[in-house]
Amino acid sequence: MKSVTSYDGKGTHLDWEHENITPKMIDWFWSNMEKSFLLWHPSQHEPLIWEKAPVHGNPVGSIHIAPQTWNDGTRQNLYIRFEALEDVPEWVKEYVIYEHCVIVAGLGLGEKCLENPEPMGYRIHQWEKTDYGVVGKSSAIGTKKKETQEDGVIWAAHCEEEVGNWGNFLPQMYALFSVVKNTKFNPYADLSVEGKGSTLKYKYIK
Repeated sequence: MKSVTSYDGKGTHLDWEHENITPKMIDWFWSNMEKSFLLWHPSQHEPLIWEKAPVHGNPVGSIHIAPQTWNDGTRQNLYIRFEALEDVPEWVKEYVIYEHCVIVAGLGLGEKCLENPEPMGYRIHQWEKTDYGVVGKSSAIGTKKKETQEDGVIWAAHCEEEVGNWGNFLPQMYALFSVVKNTKFNPYADLSVEGKGSTLKYKYIK
């Protein structure tokens, strides 16, 4: 995977590209994260648990618990929600430039955050097809707590390994689970979007 990291004062951004991966594989990943979360970052992730699992065709509102330890040695038990695009601030949505995307909100570091689940910040992952595979961009944007450049360096190192590892397992996992036709156990949602900023919406998720 090729990647470049940048910081713009509001967030940290990782531009990346992969060969031999399709947008549909990445779409599938976001509804099936528990199947390969350890493979996504073998040295820092622990098994993922769904607090609220995605349903076939619509992962919006799903919440996953993602225990992990970053490069600075801090263990985090993150509660992360798949956001409805209409609930995301317009200035955050302005970062979306590719054909597929997921915007998730960090809600907190323990179960108590579910009592008043307000985003601490957002993570945007977006991607689209190229002749060789996919091109994409991942962004870390703080809201309640501003994303500093120092914070961004730690996140970008973690994210670069996550996104890079897609090349090591995603085509194989997608192919293996293609035999599971029961969508309760192998859900899928097309994460194609249309519009820009205030008009950004999913094409196929209602």
